[in-house]
Amino acid sequence: MCVNMAARLSAIGAGWSVVVLTAACGGNPAPAPNPSASAAPSSTAPMKITDPYSPTIDPAAFSATIDNPYLPMVPGTRTIYEAHTPDGLQQTTTEVTRDTKTIMGVKTVVVHDTVSLDAKMVEDTLDWYAQDRDGNVWYFGEATKKLEDGTADTSGSFEGGVNGALPGIIMPGHPQVGDQYRQEYAKGVAEDTGEVLNLTGRETTPLTGPLSDLLVTKDVDLLDPTARPRTSITPAASG
Repeated sequence: MCVNMAARLSAIGAGWSVVVLTAACGGNPAPAPNPSASAAPSSTAPMKITDPYSPTIDPAAFSATIDNPYLPMVPGTRTIYEAHTPDGLQQTTTEVTRDTKTIMGVKTVVVHDTVSLDAKMVEDTLDWYAQDRDGNVWYFGEATKKLEDGTADTSGSFEGGVNGALPGIIMPGHPQVGDQYRQEYAKGVAEDTGEVLNLTGRETTPLTGPLSDLLVTKDVDLLDPTARPRTSITPAASG
């Protein structure tokens, strides 16, 4: 079984009831980038969010090869998540494309996300990711369209390096309890943060059965203080 981004169980903490997975995995997992100085140096102390936020982005420290065991992105892999919501059956399809986009001098992987409600598309998004040489996966922004009544709302779009927006870490390379990090930063547009809660979480799903030693993280949208934090439960990938 090819286990990669499709195996993430973040949907559980968000209240998803059904997970359907399809994966087009060919060949061996991509090799790890060569070790070197990183944009986010490793430390024995947990990562903390500091202000002002000004990460150093050195293109030489990044790679479009994303093999973080908690968030690998193998081109050609597709995942489908389904949830029964008060508005109907919601389906989210995520595909790791073979396309790349250069942002702030960094070659990023393009991931295509679509969301449909009762088979009608309501959101269409391109996300951009890259991995630094410490294994941290960075999120460099998104081009998103929310579709409603024949119109497309692109207000949630942002790109690192444009209009003050900056990339953030979406998955630490070596997570430890207490890690806190900005996942994205575009003031007033995208200000999500993450925190590592546990490295030994447990969960059972119809797809996987019982699982243990799971990474448990909490995601918070700082622009919506009334929203409940989302808990993500993620297994490490295996061959």
